[in-house]
Amino acid sequence: MATPQHFDVLIVGAGLSGVGAACHLHEACPGKTYALLEQRDAVGGTWDLFRYPGIRSDSDMYTLGYAFKPWPHANAIADGPTILSYVQETAREYGVDPHIRLGHRATKARWSGADSKWTVDIERGGALVQMTCNFLYLCSGYYNYAGGFTPAFAGIEKFRGQVLHPQKWPENLDYSGKKVVVIGSGATAVTLVPAMTDKAAHVTMLQRSPTYIVSLPSKDWFANLTRRFLPAKFAYMLARWKNVLRQQFFYWVARRWPDVMKGLVRAGLRKELGPDFPIRPHFTPSYNPWDQRLCLVPDADLFRALRQGKASVITDQVETFTENGLKLKSGQELAADIVITATGLELLAFGGMQLVVDGKPFELPKALSYRGLMLTELPNLAYTVGYTNASWTLKADLVANYVCRLLKFMDRKGYTACVPRCTDPSITPEPLISFSSGYVQRAIDSFPKQGSKLPWKLYQNYIRDIFLLRHSPVDDGALQFSGSRTS
Repeated sequence: MATPQHFDVLIVGAGLSGVGAACHLHEACPGKTYALLEQRDAVGGTWDLFRYPGIRSDSDMYTLGYAFKPWPHANAIADGPTILSYVQETAREYGVDPHIRLGHRATKARWSGADSKWTVDIERGGALVQMTCNFLYLCSGYYNYAGGFTPAFAGIEKFRGQVLHPQKWPENLDYSGKKVVVIGSGATAVTLVPAMTDKAAHVTMLQRSPTYIVSLPSKDWFANLTRRFLPAKFAYMLARWKNVLRQQFFYWVARRWPDVMKGLVRAGLRKELGPDFPIRPHFTPSYNPWDQRLCLVPDADLFRALRQGKASVITDQVETFTENGLKLKSGQELAADIVITATGLELLAFGGMQLVVDGKPFELPKALSYRGLMLTELPNLAYTVGYTNASWTLKADLVANYVCRLLKFMDRKGYTACVPRCTDPSITPEPLISFSSGYVQRAIDSFPKQGSKLPWKLYQNYIRDIFLLRHSPVDDGALQFSGSRTS
């Protein structure tokens, strides 16, 4: 095997997080060499992978967009192709494009303490290549790109129609005049249902249990107004902070006074659906708001489709597939030509990459998360996982800013390695994500843990994290440094 190409930093994943990380690194650490490894053949991550009808953001683009690049479009809730174009434009504009290596799937990374470097095994065009780096930065998200989760439905082999998962949407699927059943009640389902009513004969959302759903305008009047009169970056900052504070306020209300939030959501539903629609059971979850993520629908499109009779919602469970559709546990039979299993993602930490530290396999479930971006006993490695209660990129920007601060600190001090270590015996481990959602519970035991207090605890609070990640000292005692560079 040829001598591995070496970089100061290797970023794994060229989606929203990876491109943003590279832009921060390019600007803040101009002397660093780096590359972005992307297993797919295109930049964009989630926004290039998902192609189902109506694919869009479930957060406003003034917070899902990068802090350093204003969102230029009128729609705050944006469609997938527009977001993809924004990510790709950012990579070009900030000089990141030449550093991206498409078709490079990182499968294993081995840390050598003697050399203070990572050796990364990469699949490229059916061959194995290697690259080395001083710092490994994982921006590959938390789900399996190879496929989503579909339960083992009884009788599915009998069904004469088509069954598909949104993550594997077939090109040019013709659903004109077809009876479509979407199984699920999450963000994907509430996007698909109204989007498919333009051609389908009818679309039914079949849910085992309901989700909290709220409507917001697709256009942000405040953002569009301020952009007319103020410089673009200043207007963007104002809109961003207005939306950050709104998100944080409603999350705080939901956790402190869940019944108040339930009442607000119910009032919104009644306004959109009318007095006679059965909100119970179809839109009355058994859990409190933000025990699972709230779903956002722009301009009440789902509710409009329900009012117009183009779509319907059924709260029941699948007993079995039949030749012509589904038989439900209530005894109802539901005819279908196409069944879409919008039943969730498969969580996968770090894209399934194996990690080895000085010859020993690294066990993720035994590690504690440090500041939500590094792991105990894992040297010179950072990762990005966004917020569960706010826009992903808010956290991604903070993580990238912190990584750049860390790298510059190590350069100033001459350190070659850093590793978080928890020496406080009072720290108790807790699940990394506290959501009760099925896709989280199925995989949470394979993920690292968080601790019971800082800097090991995740508060899911952007404002608090600004101080923790942007302004607190890098050398805080929990992050231990070693080595020295030779001239």
